[in-house]
Amino acid sequence: MTTDTLAMLFPNVAVTRGIAVRVAVSYLAEQSDPTTSRWFWSYHVRIENGGEVAVQLLSRRWTIVDGRGTVHEVVGEGVVGEMPLIAPGSSFDYVSGCPLDTPDGSMTGSYRMVDEDGAAFDVAIPTFQLLSA
Repeated sequence: MTTDTLAMLFPNVAVTRGIAVRVAVSYLAEQSDPTTSRWFWSYHVRIENGGEVAVQLLSRRWTIVDGRGTVHEVVGEGVVGEMPLIAPGSSFDYVSGCPLDTPDGSMTGSYRMVDEDGAAFDVAIPTFQLLSA
């Protein structure tokens, strides 16, 4: 995939220590119900290891801010039930979702990684907007 194609598919990107985290977000109108204050988005994350050594994703920390400015913190092990090992030059993709009780908001966060030498470090997740319109 070319850099231009990646930029179009994944408009939100952050790079930390050679690890690129790319995010594409989609509003899911069919799973949302504004009459009951429920809006839902899916987000596709691609984690690319541009470094020299393998890394493993251990945990995630999300900061979700709804349209009223209320902050929700989500912390947990792995992503979608996995703790992927990502070799140099490889990537890992997953899709997850976020419900809010407001029609807009934003998400940002970080992944806790460990490299093959056992050194732990945090990798930034880019801030992205959750917009229903």
